[in-house]
Amino acid sequence: MSSSRAATENAAAPPVPHASDAVMGTYARQDVVFTRGEGCWLIAENGDRYLDFGSGVAVNALGHAHPQLVAALTEQAGKLWHTSNLYRVAGQEALADKLTRLTFAERAFFCNSGAEACEGAIKLARRYQFVTGHPERWRIVTFRGAFHGRTLATIAAGGNPKYLEGFGEPATGFDHVELGDRAALEAAIGPETAAIMVEPVQGEGGVRAVSVEDLRHMREICDANGLLLILDEVQSGMGRTGRLFAHEWAGIAPDVMAIAKGLGGGFPVGAMLATADAAQGMTPGTHGSTFGGNPLAMAVAGTVIDIVSEPAFLDSVRAKSLQLKQGLAALKDQFPALVEEVRAAGFLSGLKLKEGVAPADVVKAAANERLLLVGAGDNTVRVLPPLIASEDELSQALARLSRALARVTKKS
Repeated sequence: MSSSRAATENAAAPPVPHASDAVMGTYARQDVVFTRGEGCWLIAENGDRYLDFGSGVAVNALGHAHPQLVAALTEQAGKLWHTSNLYRVAGQEALADKLTRLTFAERAFFCNSGAEACEGAIKLARRYQFVTGHPERWRIVTFRGAFHGRTLATIAAGGNPKYLEGFGEPATGFDHVELGDRAALEAAIGPETAAIMVEPVQGEGGVRAVSVEDLRHMREICDANGLLLILDEVQSGMGRTGRLFAHEWAGIAPDVMAIAKGLGGGFPVGAMLATADAAQGMTPGTHGSTFGGNPLAMAVAGTVIDIVSEPAFLDSVRAKSLQLKQGLAALKDQFPALVEEVRAAGFLSGLKLKEGVAPADVVKAAANERLLLVGAGDNTVRVLPPLIASEDELSQALARLSRALARVTKKS
C-alpha cells in the first residue's frame, strides 16, 4: 500500500471510541455510541445496526428520524425557539386543545420531563385541597414498586430504598401500600389524604399492570372520599398499550394525569393534564417552568399526537402487540429455566426472569445479538418496541432474543 493511500484511509477512519471521565457516572452505560437512527434501527460508530426495542425507555414511540417529526422540528427551528411563558405560546394553545379534545382533561401544563409532570401533579393535588377548604389534606397514597421520577419528591413517592439511599430524610407526605391490596389501600385513607397516585402499568417496577377492577376501585374510593385520582402515564401513555392512554382499558377517567416520554417522540417534553375543577388552585405564581412548552417541543409533540391518536394507528399497535405477546410466550416455553412469566400490556412488555437469572445478563446477551432491551425492577427485562415496528421487525427481535437467551443458558 502506498504511503499516500495509507494516510488517506487512516484519515477517514473513525476515532477509537473511549468513555469520558468528564461525564458524571450516574449510569452504568453500555460501551457503544450510536451516531444515527432509522425507524426501529440504531447505527453505531462502527456501522453495526441494532434493532432498538428499548425505544429510549419508551420514548421513541415513532422510532428514529421519523420524517414528519423531522419536518415539524426543522420548520419550527427556522421560526422561533423560545420566548418564555411570560407570553402566550401559540403551540401550547394548539397542543392543549388537542389533548383536551382527546382526553378527560380540560387544562394542560407543559414541562420537560415525566418527573416534572409527576412533581407538578403532587403540587396540584395538595393545592386543590388547600383552595377547596381542606388544607389538612396533603398526603398522597402511592404504591410499592412505583417509579415517578428522580426528584426528591418523586423518589419519596416511589419509596424505593435503592433510590432513596444517601439523600437524607425522604420528603414526607406519602403513604405506600402494596399494589392490589384493597384492604391496605382503604386503611391508608385518612383525614390528611389528598389523593391516590398510581401508574396503570408499573414500567420500571417490572411491567406490573394494575387490574381493571383495581383501577375502578381507586376511582370509587376517590369519589367517596373527596380525593383526586392521579395517574402517572409517563411510560404507559401515548399508544403504548394499544389505547391512547392505558386507563382507557378500565373505562375510568383520572382527575390528574402526568405524561411525557412518547409525547415528544424523542424531544424532551412532558405535560400535566387535569380537569378544570382539579386545576382550580393552579393560579399565577403557584407553578412554572422556564423551558416548558417551548415552541420546538410543541411543534414536535403536536405532530406525535396527530399520528398516534389516529384510530387506524392504534388498531395496528393492538394487532402487532398480539404477535409480540405470543412470541414472548413461545420463548417462555423454550427457556423454562430462565423465564418465569410473560408480562404484556401492548408494546409495554417484558419477561420476568427466574430467581438467579440477572436481567443485566439478558440485556447484555441481547446487545451481542444487536437487539436493545431495557432492564427493570422485579427481576424483569422490558421489551419496548417503537409503535411503528413492523411484523418482520417483531419477528427479527424475537429471533434475536431467542439467541440471547440461549447465550445466557450456556453461560449458566
